[in-house]
Amino acid sequence: MIIDMSYWTRVLRKILYVVLILASLYLGFKLSIFYMPFLIAFIISLIIEPIIRYIMKKTKLTRKASSIIIFVIVSIVILGSIIWGIIAIFSEASNLLQGLNGYVEKAYILFQNITNEFDFDKIHLPNEISTILQNSTGGLLNTVSNWARNALTGLLNMVTSIPTIAIYFVITIMALYLICVDKVYILDQIEHHFPKKWVFKLGTHIRELTKTLGGYLKAEATLILVSFIISLIGLYILKFSKFNIEYPLLMALLIGFVDALPILGSGTVMVPWAIISGLNGDLKLGIAIIILFAIMSIIRQFLEPRLVSKHIGTHPIFTLIAMYTGFKFIGILGMLIGPIILIIIKNVFATLIDEGVVKSLLDRR
Repeated sequence: MIIDMSYWTRVLRKILYVVLILASLYLGFKLSIFYMPFLIAFIISLIIEPIIRYIMKKTKLTRKASSIIIFVIVSIVILGSIIWGIIAIFSEASNLLQGLNGYVEKAYILFQNITNEFDFDKIHLPNEISTILQNSTGGLLNTVSNWARNALTGLLNMVTSIPTIAIYFVITIMALYLICVDKVYILDQIEHHFPKKWVFKLGTHIRELTKTLGGYLKAEATLILVSFIISLIGLYILKFSKFNIEYPLLMALLIGFVDALPILGSGTVMVPWAIISGLNGDLKLGIAIIILFAIMSIIRQFLEPRLVSKHIGTHPIFTLIAMYTGFKFIGILGMLIGPIILIIIKNVFATLIDEGVVKSLLDRR
């Protein structure tokens, strides 16, 4: 039997290419975590770049002058938001952490009342099974309580580490200023220090990735920000209207985070919250939350077709797999990062995917 070495050399080369790309993506992810302030500055610079160009066009100012104007405004907004957020989160998280056991006990009592009122004889459920259900509910509530306690403790540790936040803020702001003002110089330096072939290929990939991933992130960030602002304003209005809303900022952050997850949405938090409030006797709060959720859904349905044009381009099952994979590797945050990595992989391996991954790797052509 004659072994076609040229064929297997091509196969191994393609497999090695795939492995190197995946390793590069993993290294890029690690570096993005390590250099987070610069990544945040880069993302903010992409967001404000159209505003800078608009100012340049309308006022005939230089890029440096336009960048400084927008930079000062953005810096003031960011600094004010951080100060207000730290104060509000510290207050709400501390209060919630102190009263967490009380909330768990109320939830358990509520479930006990529901199970006591339910007639298990109609479905012929043995007493042993109903006892198991009650015990498992207690275990579930304890697990959720531990998760919430760990999350709140981590949040408090983060917002109370003022020196670290100050360092991150200063570095991010400085990086943002340099990127905005000296964007042309930075691009020229990249072109000067790398081979033209590399710059062309890298530029092509970055443009394609920016078009797909950047468009997706920009659209999703806009929708999440809209949901967060609407929920925050709505919850504060309810709080000032004497509704039982104790943690408006924390709940708005939770709603915004869940709304960022593909397939899921703000209803994952708001609908159960409304139902629990109604069952707990606070029907007015339950109805108010449902109304707020309806307003958010209507606005999102109006904006989504104009902002999101199927940027992921994959079946929801693959998005769900990406969310689950991210969750297994890095926890809750992975549910948000998983679909983003899916978009990157889909863009990098677009040719392989279009031709069929295994077929492309092993085809004898």
